[in-house]
This record gives sequence, structure tokens and C-alpha cells, in this order.
Amino acid sequence: MIGCKSGISEVSGLYGESAKQDRSSGEPQLVNGILSIVIVNYNAGGILADCVASIISTGNQVQIIVVDNASSDSSLDCLTSSISGNDKVSVIKNDTNLGFSAACNIGVRCAVGEYLLFLNPDCIVHQEALLIMMEAFDESPSIGMVGGLILNPDATEQAGCRRAIPTPMRALMYVTGLSRLKAWKGSYFSDFRLNDESLPEKVVMVEAISGACMMVRRSAMEDVGLLDEGYFMHCEDLDWCMRFRNKGWGILFSPSARVTHYKGTCSESRPIFVEWNKHKGMVRFYYKYFRHQYPVALLWLVSACVWLRFGLKTAYLFGSRAHGTSSRKRG
Repeated sequence: MIGCKSGISEVSGLYGESAKQDRSSGEPQLVNGILSIVIVNYNAGGILADCVASIISTGNQVQIIVVDNASSDSSLDCLTSSISGNDKVSVIKNDTNLGFSAACNIGVRCAVGEYLLFLNPDCIVHQEALLIMMEAFDESPSIGMVGGLILNPDATEQAGCRRAIPTPMRALMYVTGLSRLKAWKGSYFSDFRLNDESLPEKVVMVEAISGACMMVRRSAMEDVGLLDEGYFMHCEDLDWCMRFRNKGWGILFSPSARVTHYKGTCSESRPIFVEWNKHKGMVRFYYKYFRHQYPVALLWLVSACVWLRFGLKTAYLFGSRAHGTSSRKRG
């Protein structure tokens, strides 16, 4: 059993208080029929309250655990005013920004449900999505993880909500642009993206889903272990998918479970910091899982491409910021 971690500055809400009282035993008291939802917040603004409201409006039996990574904006104030008197929501306040994985793990230790959903604070859950995802686990007792169809605000499919594992070769195809040749040479030039393929009509097995909306079976999570806190943010979801599959747990993608993701809400104030951690996580992921399967030279090449991509991305962000500043001065 994974117990509720101490050392947090505040826990509020019905289930939060129960978890707080159980810290002496180190184990949350599980509640049948409850879906625990862990939301890690960092300066998400008003959309955090909208996210929680969309969950509550589904009418499902849920425990919502918001883990705040020392936000400095009004997101928690907006949430508190919108959920006043609602005992489904617990708020955990960290004294510092511990990163996404560590904050998720704190939430897990206070969760009471048989199933747990990890949801980004800038996601809006559609009405039947939670029930559809939970029912997908009935496909087989070997299903450990389920992801839904994550939509952009314009209702197009968001990249990454269903994907293949980005092996070094697939990553090389992607960062070099050679994946554009896959229509000519087939799978040899394929990268890890599946969102350019036709949407399946029913649930399908995939290699990986997105951590923006990721539901897991508790027994599978306890078999696999918690998220790897060596990733500050980004790539921890791919790492978890690898570990689930390596332990024999299946991963399903359900196209009927829909969530709209206003991507980037939490990262827009520190885009370069986010990009640094994203690319650092990519390199860590490749060396963790593929250093014994691929030639060292290929890993070096992929790492060089990853950091070159980071450099170009950083230059673009600096250029965009400078252009925006000069435009405001002229205005």
C-alpha cells in the first residue's frame, strides 16, 4: 500500500483530512466506488476552478486532490471561492515547486480510490469521459492504464494523447524531419506520433498516452511503483508507460472519452524553463531505457539533435519576446 506522505504545509477537504489523520499508519483508507483525481497546479489561473467544476458536473463519485506547487497567482483563491462547502475537493499546498512527478506522488499517497486519474489543471472534462475511461478497464484485468481523446480548443486531436514509444530511431526521424518520408517508405521512417492517423472507432491498445489525462488501476500502480521523480516535468508519463508495459500491464486509448486541453496555461510564464526540463527529460528517458539496446553513437546523435532543437526553440522564444517588447514600445 502507498501511504499518505507527510511534510506538506496544508491539507483541506473531507478526504484530505481523512488522509491526514491516517499518516501514522502511512496508508489511506480506501473507499469503494470512488475515483481519485490528482491535479497538480502551478499558476494555472482561473481555469483550475473550471477544471474542477467540469469534474464535479459529471456527477461521478470522485475525490479531487489538488496539489499546488507554491503558486503565486490567484488560482487557489479562485478555486476556493468556487468550491466553498464542497467536500469532494482536497487542497494540498507545497512550500516549494517540487515538480510534476513529485507533486503527483504526494497526491497519490492521499488517494482513496480504486482508480486514479492524473489530470492537468488546464483540462476540461466532457460529460461522460470519466465513466467511459473507468469502464475501459473492464476490457481485461491486465489493463493498467487508460487515456482519452485529448482535444485542442478548436476540437482537433492534440498530439501525444496516443503515441508510440519514442525510441531513439523514431526520435531521430522526428527531429530531422525524415518522418515526412513515411508515406513513401512506410514504417522505416515512422516517428512516434499517431494523431495523424485515422481515429479508431473503439478502444485500442497503444504504447503510450499523455500524462495530461491518464487513468490508472491502483493494483497496477502498486505493482509498477510511483512516478519517477527524476523528471521535474515532461517525459515522466512516457517513463511510466514504459514501466507499465515492462510489467505486463496494457495501455488503452479510448476515443470516446473526451477532454479539452488548453495546453501551456501553466507554462506560459516560464517557457524556456519548461523547454529546458522537457529536453532534459527526453535525454534522460533515452539513456534510461535504450543505452543497452542502441549503439552509443546513435544515442549521442539523438542527444545532440535534442539539444540542438532546444537551442533553436530557445532562440525562437527569445526572438518572439524581443519582437513583442519592441511592438509594445512602438504602440
